[in-house]
This record gives sequence, structure tokens and C-alpha cells, in this order.
Amino acid sequence: MGRTLDQLTVERGPWLVAGSSLALLAGAFAFQHLGGLAPCVLCIWQRWPHAIAALLALVAGLLTPAGRGGAAAAWLMVAAGVMLLAGAGIAGFHVGVEQHWWEGTPECGTTETAASVAELKARLLETPVARCDEVAWSLLGISMAGWNLLLSVGLAGLSFLIARKIYGKSKP
Repeated sequence: MGRTLDQLTVERGPWLVAGSSLALLAGAFAFQHLGGLAPCVLCIWQRWPHAIAALLALVAGLLTPAGRGGAAAAWLMVAAGVMLLAGAGIAGFHVGVEQHWWEGTPECGTTETAASVAELKARLLETPVARCDEVAWSLLGISMAGWNLLLSVGLAGLSFLIARKIYGKSKP
């Protein structure tokens, strides 16, 4: 007998969320290390929710195939969704900074730290400063932060849907 869409959602959904967050992280690192786009502090902050959501979804994925831990897996997916919404919030804030709707954080001029003023000056002269209020790359008029906002909201919604399906399957 074939599997239903609900069964596939329960069994593979957490892996889809984890893989998507990891793919977005890989893309960010590729832009940084292969594309030469230095991230600003808000770019770096946006990476953390994806890493945490991926970890939560991976654990949920490990719990769902054997049918054990259904409620725990559902709550892990809810937590992953909340983390993705937090990432969307950071991305939304970053979009506002890029559009000059509001000021960025005090750290928005650089991601570098130094032990002394002389060391900071030397680093600033050696390294281009990644500013939060400048769009480094865009596609279809949407910046990387904008795409992250859209994709994070979508993945959060998917996480909540998967959590609902997992929880519904775990009830007697």
C-alpha cells in the first residue's frame, strides 16, 4: 500500500526543513567565501536561527520514523518554526536598515573586534567594512536579507504544519 501525503509529511518533513536551513547556511557561506561578499553583523546574526532550526529539525527527524517521541518531535518542530520566525525578524530588521527605514545596531559598521585602538585601525585599513545599510547582492530587486525573510517565514509555516501532522499522528 502506498504512503499517504500525511505519512510522507511526518516522516520526511523534518528532514526537508533541516536540509533547507542547512542549504541556506551553505549559500550564505558560499557568498562569503567563494563570492567574496563580507557579511555584516546582521548577516551573521541571521545565520544562527537557521543553524538552531536545522538541529531541532534533525532531532525531530530522528524521532519520527520509528513512531516514538511523536509529541516530542512535534514540539521540536514547533521550536524550529519559532527559531525560523526569529530569523525572519532579524532579516526583516536588516531589510529595514538596507532601505534606510531605521538605523542599524551600533555594530553595523563592522564585524571586527580588536584589543586596542591601534589593532582596530590596522584591521580596518586591511579589511573592507561590511555595512548593514548597503545591499551587497540582490535578485529580482530583493536583497539576500529579503530572500532570507521570505524563505524563513515559509519554512516556519512548513515547520508548524509538520508539527501539527506529527502531533496528530502521535495521538491515540
